[in-house]
Amino acid sequence: MNAIISASELVSDLAGPNPPVLLDVRWQLSVAKAAGEPPFDGRAEYAAGHIPGAVYVDLDRKLAGPSGDRGRHPLPDVAAFGAAMRRAGVSAATPVIVYDGGQGWAAARAWWLLRWTGHPDVRVLDGGLPSWRGPLETTVPTPAEGDFEPVPGAAGLLDADGAAALARSGVLLDARAGERYRGEVEPIDRVGGHIPGALSAPTTDNVAPDGRFLPAEELAARFKALGAADDAEVGVYCGSGVSGAHEVLALAVAGIPAALYVGSWSEWSSDPERPVAVGPDPQ
Repeated sequence: MNAIISASELVSDLAGPNPPVLLDVRWQLSVAKAAGEPPFDGRAEYAAGHIPGAVYVDLDRKLAGPSGDRGRHPLPDVAAFGAAMRRAGVSAATPVIVYDGGQGWAAARAWWLLRWTGHPDVRVLDGGLPSWRGPLETTVPTPAEGDFEPVPGAAGLLDADGAAALARSGVLLDARAGERYRGEVEPIDRVGGHIPGALSAPTTDNVAPDGRFLPAEELAARFKALGAADDAEVGVYCGSGVSGAHEVLALAVAGIPAALYVGSWSEWSSDPERPVAVGPDPQ
């Protein structure tokens, strides 16, 4: 099963015998609060217009736990996550399609969580809401309660120690912008740089200018050049486990399984005992 779906395919699926549950996960990271601009309000964007039938899911409140020592977007409480998904109408036997405002990061976070907790059929709308050419609605649906019961998987998840080990034994990709990887700038976390041994692989290089993923063969070639081939074990991290989920999704499109270090740099850099590498050299 492909991990992404086009807008035209979504139209067809919605008209089919087993239409998917639609989740709207519009979210945006803002680091320029000092400029005084209002923070992004995903719920307001949803209220102004969404794909008919879509249910809004707040990333910060439903797809992550409270910010702290485990990072800015640690794993949510599994029981609370399951309850939120059931309220959104998610059932084990019903496909789920997730979309956001086009960047793809938030939708990928929801995709990753649902897959990691055992849902068998989750896809991301490629290109997000901007790719949708159908009508929008402002009516807030009231879906029937779903029956999804999350069962976290043993694979696909890294902690700090696991990420450090994988950087030595396999391939650990840093999905942040190159200047953050090199430690030239760090707008959010305590210190700049990267996990020693990690390779710079900005998630922005996974998509075309319109926000859609590059073809699978191009993604596979990109990741192969980074060492993610020949059965190498692959992991990904970012700033707080959101854009990294997008890289895991890109790897899935390329046919390459990968684990996510959810705590990511926001957790790693919070501990002054953990080593930090700077510059273009992985080490």
